[in-house]
Amino acid sequence: MDTLMTARLALHPLTIAEAAVVEAGDPRDPPHGARWAPGYPDDGDRAGARRFLAACASAGGSTQPFGPYEIRRRTDGMAIGGAAFHGGPDVAGQVTVGYGLISSARGRGYACEALRALLAFARSQGVLSVKGDADLGNIGSHRVMASAGMRLVAVDDRLKHYRVDWRGTAPDDGGPRSHGAAR
Repeated sequence: MDTLMTARLALHPLTIAEAAVVEAGDPRDPPHGARWAPGYPDDGDRAGARRFLAACASAGGSTQPFGPYEIRRRTDGMAIGGAAFHGGPDVAGQVTVGYGLISSARGRGYACEALRALLAFARSQGVLSVKGDADLGNIGSHRVMASAGMRLVAVDDRLKHYRVDWRGTAPDDGGPRSHGAAR
C-alpha cells in the first residue's frame, strides 16, 4: 500500500508492527528511528492503533487500505497525528473516517488536507459514501469536515454527523458531492 501524498503531508498507512509501536508509544520517549513530533502519539492515536490491531487480529491480517494512516509533515517527516478509515466499506458502500492532530499542529489546515486525501482515496476505491462525526463542541472538526466537502446531515445530543455521497456520480466528474446537495 502506497503512502498518500498531498502538498504538505504524507499519509503513511500503518503496518501491524508500526501500529503496535504507536499503541505502546510514549510521546516523551519515541522508539529509536521514530520521527515523532512532541506530543505524538496522543491518547487518540494510541486508541486508534489499538482498534486497528484488534481488527487485524479478528480479520487474520491487515485491514489496509481501510485502516489507519500516520499523518507526517513532508518538510521534516515528523508524525503529527493520524487519520483512519474505521473499517472497509459496508454493504451500502459506505465507510467512516476519523482524524486527529497533536495540539501544536492544529489550525494550519493539515486536518482538512489529510481528510481530503482520504476522501479522494476512498472514491478511487469505489466507496459510495463517507461519514464522520465530531462532538458538538468541536467547532474545528466541524469546519474541517465542511471544508473537505462533507455536509452536516444530523445532530444528536452528543455529536454532529457529516457525510459526503457520490452515489449516481462518476468518479471523474469533478469531485465530491455533499449528500443532498443539488448539482
